[in-house]
Formats: sequence, structure tokens, C-alpha cells
Amino acid sequence: MAVIELTKENFEETVNNNPFVIIDFWAPWCGPCKSFAPTYEKVSEEFPDIVFAKVNTEEEQELAMHFQIRSIPTLMIFRDQIIIYAEAGALPEGPFRQLVEQAQALDMDEVRKQIAESQGGEQA
Repeated sequence: MAVIELTKENFEETVNNNPFVIIDFWAPWCGPCKSFAPTYEKVSEEFPDIVFAKVNTEEEQELAMHFQIRSIPTLMIFRDQIIIYAEAGALPEGPFRQLVEQAQALDMDEVRKQIAESQGGEQA
């Protein structure tokens, strides 16, 4: 699957209608973003069941502000509409592939249980 461009118009639909979405927040003037792009493309081809997307923070400032993107590139991973990873910085190919595999291996029932427990603890 090709990497798709996300905008405020298609962001919510993409995240809500796909169980696994990886987003690269980037900008055209960002050197590390440009050097990470081929790695992102290459790894995306190895995981056809995952949606790989990019958000141009220059054009989509509203999305960047909503997710409090302070430095780029920033990777964000959604599983079942839950953000399970959000970190700034370009990754080398091997560590990026490992991150995707670890995210794939997560037990989302356990993640939801932990979220519910932490929210319950905050309300007590």
C-alpha cells in the first residue's frame, strides 16, 4: 500500500476506519524528515495491512496543533483509535521496523484494560 497524505478532511475517517495507522508528521523544509522519507516508504511496503500516512505540518497546522507536534519528524501510531506511540525523531530502518513489529504484537485488549484501570484510579 502506498503512503497516503492526511489532511483535516480525511484524518478522522482514516484513523477511525483502519485498525492500525502509522503517521509521520513532517515538513518540506525539514532535513531529517527528507532523509527519513525513503525509510518510511520502504518499511511501509513490508506491512501491507497497516496504513502508513503522512501529515505535512506546514499545510495541516490545525492537525499539528491538535496533536501538539513540537518537533519533526514525529511518528505517531494508532491501534484501534488509541495512540500507542508518539515520539519525535527519525529512526533508522531496523529500529523503525522493530517498532512496527512491536506495535503489531501488542495485545490491544490488555492496552484497553490498562487504560480503563488508570482512568479508574484517577477518578478515585
